[in-house]
Amino acid sequence: MKKNNVKIRGKFRIYLSLPLILTVPLVIFNLFIFTEDIKGGLCFFAFVVTYFVIMLFGYLRSRSVVSTELVNFAAQYATVQKQLLNEFEIPYALLDYNTRFLWVNEAFTTITGKDKNYHKSVTSVFPSLTKEMLQRYEAVASVNLEHEKRYYRVSMKRLYFGSLEQQSGEEPAQREEEYLTAVYLFDETELKHYMQENEEQRLVAGLVYIDNYEEVLNSIEDVKRSLLVALVDRKVNKYFAGVDGLVRKIEKDKYFVVFKNKYLKQLSADHFSILEDVKTIKVGNELTITLSMGIGVGGVSYAQNYEYARASIDLALGRGGDQTVVREGEDIVYYGGAVKQVERNTRVKARVKAHALREIIESREHVVIMGHSISDVDCLGTAIGVYSAARVLGKKAQIVINEVTTSLRPLIDCFTPEKGYPADLFIKSEEAIMITNKNTLVMVVDVNRPSYTECPELLKLSDTICVFDHHRQTSEVIENPVLSYVEPYASSTSEMIAEVLQYFSENIKLEPAEADCIYAGILIDTNNFMTKTGVRTFEAAAYLRRAGAEVTRVRKMLRNDMGAYKARAEAVRHAQVYRNAFAISVCPADNLESPTVVGAQAANELLNIVGIKASFVLTEYQGKIYVSSRSIDEINVQLIMERLGGGGHLNVAGAQLTNCSVLQAKHTIEETLDEMIKAGDIAQ
Repeated sequence: MKKNNVKIRGKFRIYLSLPLILTVPLVIFNLFIFTEDIKGGLCFFAFVVTYFVIMLFGYLRSRSVVSTELVNFAAQYATVQKQLLNEFEIPYALLDYNTRFLWVNEAFTTITGKDKNYHKSVTSVFPSLTKEMLQRYEAVASVNLEHEKRYYRVSMKRLYFGSLEQQSGEEPAQREEEYLTAVYLFDETELKHYMQENEEQRLVAGLVYIDNYEEVLNSIEDVKRSLLVALVDRKVNKYFAGVDGLVRKIEKDKYFVVFKNKYLKQLSADHFSILEDVKTIKVGNELTITLSMGIGVGGVSYAQNYEYARASIDLALGRGGDQTVVREGEDIVYYGGAVKQVERNTRVKARVKAHALREIIESREHVVIMGHSISDVDCLGTAIGVYSAARVLGKKAQIVINEVTTSLRPLIDCFTPEKGYPADLFIKSEEAIMITNKNTLVMVVDVNRPSYTECPELLKLSDTICVFDHHRQTSEVIENPVLSYVEPYASSTSEMIAEVLQYFSENIKLEPAEADCIYAGILIDTNNFMTKTGVRTFEAAAYLRRAGAEVTRVRKMLRNDMGAYKARAEAVRHAQVYRNAFAISVCPADNLESPTVVGAQAANELLNIVGIKASFVLTEYQGKIYVSSRSIDEINVQLIMERLGGGGHLNVAGAQLTNCSVLQAKHTIEETLDEMIKAGDIAQ
């Protein structure tokens, strides 16, 4: 007969020994009885001895019986537990350290088709559960995976075994090959389905504006106007009816739309074809009708989605119209906007902005004007125009310029104290920060991105900010300006300020130097009236000419030195043609005071080569790679530069790249062109 090696331990052993332990207090009590009554003490002592002998006999006799019963119970319990685990509704598997199957239950077998005899790696069943992943988790982990068109949440837990250490009183070991991994599969297919359905059923808010409503109506006969409007209404309603959308006309040229989120991908896939479809409407109108759309999605409420839509439509209009802007939370996606925006011949907006600017300047004692970093001629010309407006109202105005480049020095030399201008007309950022307070008007010109301004800190110091710019807006905008005048169709900001000055005051009079400076800004940004030039551009130039601008004098001030001319020629000479349509070159920056200006001039020169659709000139300056891009009419370089984090216009754009070399920047441009050509964003 084998000896029973089962040892009774723990609380159960104490429970069995309790009758024997009670003998100790009985003996102590017997001693007290002896002090009072010896005869009674002897009788009680006999009782204690008898009690101890009986309890000891019972303990020794029952211990083996109890051990046997415990073993039988444990065996039955283990069998029941194993059966319950095997029939457990949740799929369960046990893996060794090398992620091989040791045991699986029936539910796991039903899902995977692998039974208890399958001992290969779990990766053979679930490829995403790699050995490296399972060994990386130290305690409990959870991952999601798809298996046979169903979605599971996989919960994994390590089971350490350290029996030898526990017997010696040590903590369980947690070393390699001394643990198992328990894997539970939770089927979340239905949950995912309902979550996706809930997401798809959420409403998306949208605003649709006709960009050039008044201009188009004025270009056709009166009897055809109602037909034109009816055709636009029909196309808009039909387009959104195809996605079960609701359309309501809120103004003569504005629509509010609502549709389910599940259709947004469908609309995005065809790039909101309504933008192109509406252009086919022809009832005698000379101008093509264009739409702008703002879509808001991802908000916590319908009201927030509407606010997203409002912000999106403002951004679409600020980028020139004829496009759709979709905002989902903080993410913004653009569609369309690849054609030239329609020039507006009306000056109503310029007159309204002029009166608003006058009221704002009158309410402030001090005006600080700043443009973008490394200011150019257009930036300076606009700043001088704002200074002239403030001077007429008797307000002190100062211009923030940190670096005077060679292109600006001839113009700035015209505004010295000897010529009647304040000595502190031009200041640096440090001084501007000291004099700016909540009551100072901060006038931002020729830029609408806060990070590109000459001194971004000024935007936080003042409550009154005005923005004048002609660049297309991006998702990064100056927050809460009291006046924002952003017109992407304008050739330059100098053109815009020239228009505003005509309505600003009846007695405003520009000095010849001021007219020269504003005229120079138009001249540079239009490349001598060859780029982005419209009727209003020449009207602004005519106004400046009447105000005293002299073409010959401006041309002399804008001449380059020999070093800059050679650098520009060098950039053109070493240009490489990519895909037989794109000229890419590097402008040398050595010994140049304004290499970025020279790079922009070289980009313009490259467009004079036959077959070149767009040019890109890279200039390394002050730890950054400046990219100047130009095109004539076939390529929208603004979309290309936005991929690089920049922006601009359809034909004139740029970007600033950091943490890369010139060669890496060149490869980035080539890869971007390849991606856009493949996606159909650029036609070849």
